[in-house]
Amino acid sequence: MSLSRVTTALVLLAALVLVVAGCGGGGSSSTSTGSETSASGGGMTISASEVPGLGAVLVDSEGLTVYGFAKDQGSTSSCYGACAQNWPPVTAEGKPSSEGAMASQLGTTKRKDGSVQMTYAGHPLYTNAGDSSPGEANGNGLTFFGGKWSVMDETGEAVAGTASSESEEAPEEETSESSSGGYGY
Repeated sequence: MSLSRVTTALVLLAALVLVVAGCGGGGSSSTSTGSETSASGGGMTISASEVPGLGAVLVDSEGLTVYGFAKDQGSTSSCYGACAQNWPPVTAEGKPSSEGAMASQLGTTKRKDGSVQMTYAGHPLYTNAGDSSPGEANGNGLTFFGGKWSVMDETGEAVAGTASSESEEAPEEETSESSSGGYGY
């Protein structure tokens, strides 16, 4: 549990640094450096995968958890600049794909830089810079860049909760004598 708190703190610190850096010299450059695209391009695949503590959530071709942003209006993204550096849009150069009933929920939208962002149930999709491997959902429930970030289930609905660590913690009965029952925030 303490590793999860440290990871969350590092994600928050990185986001703050990028927000401050993004507030520097504003500009209206419309050139894309590629920093606003997902590491995987081509015909991106969206599927569902189990994330401990959250259940089955949407993931990209690399197994990374994808998120929706409450600030987005319909299928139009409102995440650019420092936001997109922390929450990279899931983009595809080819036709995105999925299997079964999920395929009918999959779509795309054009970003203002001309790239094509994937959508699910009409929501633009993003990954989180704080998630480095499959099974992580460190950004779920966070509020940054003017809106709440949520992982989605196969219906396109936000999933509440916090991802749990893959490693097993000590059973509660072994630690209950020294615990006050609170979380110590």
